[in-house]
Amino acid sequence: MSSKDIEHVKPFFSVLIVIGTLFVIVFLQMEERRLGYSLLKLNREHKLMVEAKRLKEIQFAKQNRPQLLDHVAQTKLTLKKIEPDQIVHLNGETGETL
Repeated sequence: MSSKDIEHVKPFFSVLIVIGTLFVIVFLQMEERRLGYSLLKLNREHKLMVEAKRLKEIQFAKQNRPQLLDHVAQTKLTLKKIEPDQIVHLNGETGETL
C-alpha cells in the first residue's frame, strides 16, 4: 500500500477504534451491573440462611431445656428422679471420713 492509501484509511481505523472502545466500555458497565445484581441476590440469600440458622438454634435450645427433658423422661420413658443413696461414686469417695 502506498502512503496515500494509508492516509485515506487512517480516519476509518480511528472511527473503528473509537467505536470499539465505546462498545468495550458499555460491555464493562453492563457486566458490572450484572455482577452487582448477583452480589445483591447472594447477600439476600446469605441473610436468609443466617436467620434460618438462628431460628434452628433457638428451636434446638428450646427442645433441649433441662425441664423439658426431665418432663419427657418422667412421662414418656417412665424414669424417676434419683435419690442420694442411688448415686454410685466411682472414685471411692462417699463424703465420709475414715
